Amino acid sequence: MIIHVKNNNTLIIDDFNLKCCVGKNGINSKKKEGDYSTPKGLFRLKKLYFRRDRVGIPNYKIQQSVITKNMGWCDDPNKRTYNQQTHIYNKKNKENFYRKDHKYDYIITISHNEKKVPFKGSAIFIHITNDYKPTAGCIALKKKDFQIMLKLIDQKSKIQIG
Repeated sequence: MIIHVKNNNTLIIDDFNLKCCVGKNGINSKKKEGDYSTPKGLFRLKKLYFRRDRVGIPNYKIQQSVITKNMGWCDDPNKRTYNQQTHIYNKKNKENFYRKDHKYDYIITISHNEKKVPFKGSAIFIHITNDYKPTAGCIALKKKDFQIMLKLIDQKSKIQIG
């Protein structure tokens, strides 16, 4: 199964055309850290992270992990943990997964910059939105559409952006 993000506001999966939003500066084939663009390319879906206290325990066909209070993602190109899940000890250069808003009740990580090349971009996720405002580089869907997508994907699924 391939998810296709056709443009800045359409995600296609199976027979579903879902409204989405992407980075403030659109889709870019030369993604750089902090450029507010969504990377263009074909990527694997890696892992679903979820807030058990808000969505229960999902039963989907993708690797899963419960989000805890000290969980986040490193977006500091100078750290050895760059572009990977980490523990939050301070808010500097880390994307906190345990948020007060509901944007990260579900998060799917993708294989963008898997080699962790400094400044090539990090923390590119598929997550939830309430208002379709542009993101810092992620792809975001309404919760009901995210749940439709979750029912259709598995560990072999990929996402084609652009």
